Amino acid sequence: MVELSVLVLAQDQPDDLDYLIPVLHDKLRSLNVSYEIIIVDLSICCVVPDGRGWNPVQVVSLPRKQYGEALLAGFAASSGAFIVTMDADLSHPPQFIDTIWHYREKADLVIASRYVAGGSARMGPVRGFLSRLLNRAYKRLADFPFEDFSSGFRMYRREVVERFRWKCRSFDLLQEILVRTNAEGGYVVEVPFRYKARVHRNSFFRLLRFGWAYFSTFIRMWRLRNSVEAADYDYRAYDSRIPLQRYWQRERHHIIMSFLDQDDSIGLDILDRKIRWLSRRRSFLVRGSCDRLPFPDNSFDSVICSEVIEHVPDKPEILGEMSRVLRPGGTLILGTPDYGRWLWWVLEWIYGLVLPGAYAQEHITHFTRRTLSERLVAAGYQILDCRYVGYCEMIFKATKKTSILRNSGNSFENLSGDRALPAQYHGWV
Repeated sequence: MVELSVLVLAQDQPDDLDYLIPVLHDKLRSLNVSYEIIIVDLSICCVVPDGRGWNPVQVVSLPRKQYGEALLAGFAASSGAFIVTMDADLSHPPQFIDTIWHYREKADLVIASRYVAGGSARMGPVRGFLSRLLNRAYKRLADFPFEDFSSGFRMYRREVVERFRWKCRSFDLLQEILVRTNAEGGYVVEVPFRYKARVHRNSFFRLLRFGWAYFSTFIRMWRLRNSVEAADYDYRAYDSRIPLQRYWQRERHHIIMSFLDQDDSIGLDILDRKIRWLSRRRSFLVRGSCDRLPFPDNSFDSVICSEVIEHVPDKPEILGEMSRVLRPGGTLILGTPDYGRWLWWVLEWIYGLVLPGAYAQEHITHFTRRTLSERLVAAGYQILDCRYVGYCEMIFKATKKTSILRNSGNSFENLSGDRALPAQYHGWV
């Protein structure tokens, strides 16, 4: 494996390549990295590198293939830990690779962006209009935190391009890679880039096909963006454009924070993408399951379990593990829908209709205020408060008695053990 692979997508451009390849070699040597150059040639009459002074390069010939197919073929032929993609028409200057390479350790995907502050785009009026329109649609209508979804001048970490089986085969592959990388919690960086189109050969039919590829993929990417598959789904709900969703998330956050006496916390989730996304915002994160918490006994002063127990089977280990890691006298904050209230059944039905890819279908365990209260009391907790979000999501505040039993399988045993995390790790969310 080399450090850097550069994929140059070309179509009937031998003269441009005559200039580009030597300059590209010089720039890559100046970076002092091991590298390879791969020309992905879409020409009907394939370009032959022999005798043109391009060596060492590798040529992958794909006559009459689409842009996305060429990109995927280049990924498959490459071996670099990082992959830069660029066009052969000289609109992507090799000198800019310096700027992109600077972010290799900070991002999973780096985009030479025409539409962030400091960037610009000079192209034909029709192409420019469609480009801005489509990028604006992705940003505004789907609420993505990016500006340039269609720039082909990028650098990928190899794990990004190998993570999925990509569905798109045209220009829309660029949007699919960006959106799915974001949904998986990957870090995307846009750096300002001044783009100047060098070739103006695109026919109106080609531009329409270019635009149609974007629009046909937009709906699928919008659904992914607004599903629980997106790593930042819950985070976005706090500032959601949907008033009810925004109220719900903020009220839940307000109640939970009012029950706490400290801010320090360790975050835990079972999904890699959630941890990956949170890693840019929190210092202490752990991947694990709520029925096997990866913490010693008596580790925390507070344990928060919010909107989890309705998603998992009703097993005694769930509450037992919370009790095990909570210190005697500590606070348990436990939130879940109250299925004893008819309003929740109505809201959940509507939620499932409006957002079929969201959480409604995942609720497999149904608690009422009475059944959960009995469960907590039987486990040795004293209930201090119970407040509601929207009259149908209940959030309990309970304190663990100094002597409490833990359910372990079919038997109960006393909590014991002097192992604990350092004192500063006294919260768990």
